[in-house]
Amino acid sequence: MVKPGNSKKTNWVKVQKDMTKRGIEYSFWNNLEYRLGKDKYTSTQNDTFMALALAMRDRLIGQWLITQERFHDQNLKRVYYFSLEFLIGRLLETNIDNLGLWKETMQAMEVLGLDIEELRECEYDAGLGNGGLGRLAACFMDSMATLSIPAHGYGIRYDYGIFRQKIINGNQVEFPDAWLSNGNPWEFERPEYKVKVRLFGRTRMFTDENMKLRVEWVDTKNVLAMPYDIPVPGYKNDIVNTLRLWSARSTEDFDLEYFNDGDYERAVYAKIETETISKVLYPNDNVNRGKFLRLIQEYFFCAASLADIIRRFKTENKDLRKFPEKVAIQLNDTHPSVSIAELMRILVDVEGLDWDIAWDITVNTFAYTNHTVMPEAQEKWPVAIFENLLPRHLEIIYEINRRFLSDASKKFSVNNDILRRISIIEETEPRAVRMAYLAIIGSHSVNGVSELHSHLLKTEIFKDFYEIFPERFNNKTNGITERRWLHKANPGLSNLITETIGDKWVTDLYQTQKLLKFTEDASFRKKWEKAKKENKAALADYIYKNNNIVVNPESIFDVQVKRIHEYKRQLLFAFYIIAQYLRIKNNPKQEFVPRTCILGGKAAPGYFMAKLIIKFINNIAEVINKDKDIKDKLKVVFLENYRVSLAERIFPASDLSEQISTAGTEASGTGCMKFMLNGALTIGTYDGANIEIADAVGKDNIFIFGLRVEDINKLKQNNYMPQAYIQNSPLLKEAIKLINDNYFSCAEHDIFRHITDHLLYSDTFFICADFNEYCAMQDKVAKVYSDKNNWVKKSIINVAKSGKFSSDRTVSEYARDIWGVPVKA
Repeated sequence: MVKPGNSKKTNWVKVQKDMTKRGIEYSFWNNLEYRLGKDKYTSTQNDTFMALALAMRDRLIGQWLITQERFHDQNLKRVYYFSLEFLIGRLLETNIDNLGLWKETMQAMEVLGLDIEELRECEYDAGLGNGGLGRLAACFMDSMATLSIPAHGYGIRYDYGIFRQKIINGNQVEFPDAWLSNGNPWEFERPEYKVKVRLFGRTRMFTDENMKLRVEWVDTKNVLAMPYDIPVPGYKNDIVNTLRLWSARSTEDFDLEYFNDGDYERAVYAKIETETISKVLYPNDNVNRGKFLRLIQEYFFCAASLADIIRRFKTENKDLRKFPEKVAIQLNDTHPSVSIAELMRILVDVEGLDWDIAWDITVNTFAYTNHTVMPEAQEKWPVAIFENLLPRHLEIIYEINRRFLSDASKKFSVNNDILRRISIIEETEPRAVRMAYLAIIGSHSVNGVSELHSHLLKTEIFKDFYEIFPERFNNKTNGITERRWLHKANPGLSNLITETIGDKWVTDLYQTQKLLKFTEDASFRKKWEKAKKENKAALADYIYKNNNIVVNPESIFDVQVKRIHEYKRQLLFAFYIIAQYLRIKNNPKQEFVPRTCILGGKAAPGYFMAKLIIKFINNIAEVINKDKDIKDKLKVVFLENYRVSLAERIFPASDLSEQISTAGTEASGTGCMKFMLNGALTIGTYDGANIEIADAVGKDNIFIFGLRVEDINKLKQNNYMPQAYIQNSPLLKEAIKLINDNYFSCAEHDIFRHITDHLLYSDTFFICADFNEYCAMQDKVAKVYSDKNNWVKKSIINVAKSGKFSSDRTVSEYARDIWGVPVKA
């Protein structure tokens, strides 16, 4: 590293704001020496990353403070985004990009003799989420800042994010993801804003001095919520919003009495137990202890966030009845819905407002986004657990439920059967609190995340509620930020697009429609194809280094990367791979379009079937990749530890996007949008956002197959028999026989019998029914791909029609229709 000449008159305050190459050099060295205490001889690679990251953070701070001062001075209405997940990934390149400092930073690093590509690999992915939900939250934060919406994100600062996945003998093995082990250069601890969160205890009724009956929550166990702030910059607009994440701290470091008696373990027990709240993302809730901790996590961050919001509101406002005029809270799925009961507790018990006034404030403050059609994800908590942990909140929920059912009975002539169906309390054994119902009843807006999903919410999942509150239900199709998923992740294609149509598309993705007129331009198509080839070569190199598998960059890169779940049907893809393998083996002289099947994703640690699917895919890969008869006609790769930074390598290199969930099970999906934005074509079912992608690109530029929702409903009604479909599919029948003969598990007999038995006797997600049509559509894919000019045209059309799928469009619709805040494009 080369240190720039120093001057005794150097003004370090000015240096921290200096956006030039020289300013970044000086700031880098200042951080390395005076913040990290290192020089060029003692510094590690991580130190140089930290020094650069802190230099970028310094340049965000001035904009951040000015932004927050303006929000306060103008007393603007703010949006608060509550999410249990924020899958923000790495931030170095995103922050450099949004500051508009790429050129200057690259020049500074060149002078310093540093490679920014190497430095970025030092940064841990902040894996504070499981998948699409957390990544959507991160995209929304980026869009809100870019659209100049006054916004704060609230979540949990997990010490350990989603686990680090290793594949050992084909099996997923989970390791802790210690993303904070080398420090986080982007965050600021804010102890002055810590919040005391109460748990357990009991309630006490009393009459106050005005002879009003009141309730007090007493004898609680307390925990401190310590806030950490991460600045979230908009794209080149000097707006910096805030992501505030809460970390659990004990109210006392240790019990001095136990310590003095020599019982050191007991002395710190309470501290250790308390701080487990924010230790790990989503504990395994297969057991009661896991359920308990997860509910604590949800309440912990909701209670801390609401206390913080009310504190901020009161700095400029006095009348709580005007709270919804200054505060919009968006619940990102059902996890934060306990906030509704918490705000009612604060307004009624603490602030002394009448119930009806408090309820009006609450409903007009909250809006609820539902993200799933899967029943197990709608969140139900056993009453016994709820009563133990949050006794006052359960009383409030009972009262909300009583009033709601009474109104429903009087105003809507609802009968007893419907009353049972819509009750927040499910009268089963054990009794349970239905949190999605609380979210619907306590919010002024309820939205789905794709047109199909929103339709299903109204006609099936929440049909009774839609008939009571039709005005509350609306659709907001999900989106992704083009700044991360094209501009940053795919610089080759991004630069080509900018050279061709200008750079306005970075903040207005509809501008990409201008690319349509270049589909017939042979020179442009060549450049487009070159960008894709370079990305495929880079991914092929990554695969060789990490998996020791040689893949052919000229083959179709056929990709399915997402959370492993039965409804997402990685099994359908796996059975297609076996079928293709059989066809090649049975017809050795036949020409086949070479195909590289790339999969990745994590299974929940307690989800047996999902983990078995990972093992199944890896065993298939082991057999096929070692079969000399196959050569490079078919390769199978499972990329371990799928995460945001790996996704940024995969999407730009993909030719075909596998979006093959059972129709009616995927609420939206955003992976499909990321593939589309990077020029991949989609093979998919009529499900989630696939439908809207098909509408955008036209049926000739997407490969849609399979049963639709109405077809599946009919099969369910007519006692679906998967064996009939197996008998009608020689390839599927042969594949099942091969598996049962232990062809893919010669050393582990019958390990996959559970998979084949499931297909034969239940096939919950209709793999057998869709198999033949899926294989036929894959044949069509191969035929179209063999005509490279035609394929490239379709790739260009997909990118050109991606405008609707920007999170900027989605967030603008939330702002207009739900939050009531202006957008500055």
